[in-house]
Amino acid sequence: MRITRLVTGTVTAGLLGLTPIAIAAPSQAADTWTTTTTAVPSETQMEYGDDFYVSVDIASSDGLSPGGADGTSTLYAMQAGSTTWTAVATADSTYGSFYDVKPAMNTTYKVVYSGYTDTDQSQYGDNYTSSESAPFAVSVARKITYPSSGFVLKGKVKPSYGKKKIVIKASKKQNKGYKPFKTIKTNKAGKYKITLPKRGGTWYWSFAVKGDTRFAPTGFVWKTTVY
Repeated sequence: MRITRLVTGTVTAGLLGLTPIAIAAPSQAADTWTTTTTAVPSETQMEYGDDFYVSVDIASSDGLSPGGADGTSTLYAMQAGSTTWTAVATADSTYGSFYDVKPAMNTTYKVVYSGYTDTDQSQYGDNYTSSESAPFAVSVARKITYPSSGFVLKGKVKPSYGKKKIVIKASKKQNKGYKPFKTIKTNKAGKYKITLPKRGGTWYWSFAVKGDTRFAPTGFVWKTTVY
């Protein structure tokens, strides 16, 4: 019995003297991934007052895309005649597109991704760099209104087309052979009116509005028939 007690006491004393050793989880340094932003407009030529949308894709060098809420993408615009980029819309999701974009004149756009640092510990706090898309231009033509039929044509050219020219040409063929007929001017409000001659047979009349630094050229073709 005495031997048993001595052994037991010795083992107990040995256990009390042990120092616990913490086992650390394996560590891994955060990675930094570069990103690429691609922006594609639904239209690049449009009429004043119309809108378009921009599809956005953000990819990274790890072969994946930052998560939907990882950082923000911002649409920037630079109007004709300006040298300054202006933010016009921001998406809280990197998967988001920009809808109902309505340029007031010829405008260049780009999309900028803010970048992101992942705070999820399971992802080791990886970093995604910022990036921006290649700029793309959208041309805007002025809007011309006109009637649906008849020889009396009247309407309005907008915006900002007061006291300016509309060049009218005529041809017996729709796609070629146009020759100068008359040049008219709008009034200060951009309105115009003209009565076309009732020439025998079918005639095509080309109405052309000249472009400038802010707007693309535009026009329409009118058809008259006299039997």
